[in-house]
Amino acid sequence: METIMTSLKGKHLLTLMDLSTEEIMNILNFAKKLKQMNKAGEAHHYLKGKTLAMIFEKSSTRTRVSFEVGMNQLGGHALFLSRDDIQIGRGETIEDTAKVLSRYVDGIMIRAYSHEGVEQLAANSAVPVINGLTDDYHPCQALADLLTLYEVKGTLAGTKLAYVGDGNNVAHSLMLGCAKTGVDCSVAVPKGYEPKAEVVEKAKEIAKQTGAKIEVTNSPQEAVANADAVYTDVWTSMGWEEEAEVRIKAFQPYQVNSELMSFAAEGAIFLHCLPAKRGEEVTAEVIDGPQSYVFEEAENRMHVQKALMVALME
Repeated sequence: METIMTSLKGKHLLTLMDLSTEEIMNILNFAKKLKQMNKAGEAHHYLKGKTLAMIFEKSSTRTRVSFEVGMNQLGGHALFLSRDDIQIGRGETIEDTAKVLSRYVDGIMIRAYSHEGVEQLAANSAVPVINGLTDDYHPCQALADLLTLYEVKGTLAGTKLAYVGDGNNVAHSLMLGCAKTGVDCSVAVPKGYEPKAEVVEKAKEIAKQTGAKIEVTNSPQEAVANADAVYTDVWTSMGWEEEAEVRIKAFQPYQVNSELMSFAAEGAIFLHCLPAKRGEEVTAEVIDGPQSYVFEEAENRMHVQKALMVALME
């Protein structure tokens, strides 16, 4: 069977800084092919006999189902491992866990709190490690977002994506992914909730090579102006529940509603990584309206992750 490329075989994906522009585009194009094959009912067992270990510190719907079903469609097998299922939950070091799992499986996906912990896992793993989410980055989600924009607009370079909300892991990965693929990315956040300065700096550095524009502003209207896609996320991510009341007050002016969408370009789409809280970060008329591609975007998690797993594990 054909492969996407050999440059990624055996490597880790911890952030989108691990991928070149060419590698991202190859993954997106292969994801489109896998999606077509899946819709046509064509077998595509690129990972027959392979096993993916899935470690979950954080609960999930899309991450678990998309990886598990994706591995099954690729002819492989996925193991769900919560902290309570393995010895890491009883004090075994992440280094030992990585070394043991590497003897059993062909790849590891981890959804965790600490990004440093995922880096430790990868540093001690003999098989590819995929970051399924950390507090700092969400690369698989950003790849699905880019695939959705690519499908709808037919191109990435020269388009504009506006992110409105918290400067969190989703915002970080979107900025890096947009910078890598030539997409202008404007991030609007309340004061005090800006994305990490080092991520913004890195994204701007990458953007100089691709022609993209990376901006951070406190004005949602400024960010959304002429955008081809408007994106938001929940105001209170997992682990920040104690700040919920304060955040709701701070983020209220950043709600994505029909008025804010009117600043976007004609034909602009709405994106959200889900789960969503209607009436908070987005109104029902937007997320359930004709501009919304959130469920196509959710489906694309599986297709793009399948392409990624083939690239890393085949």
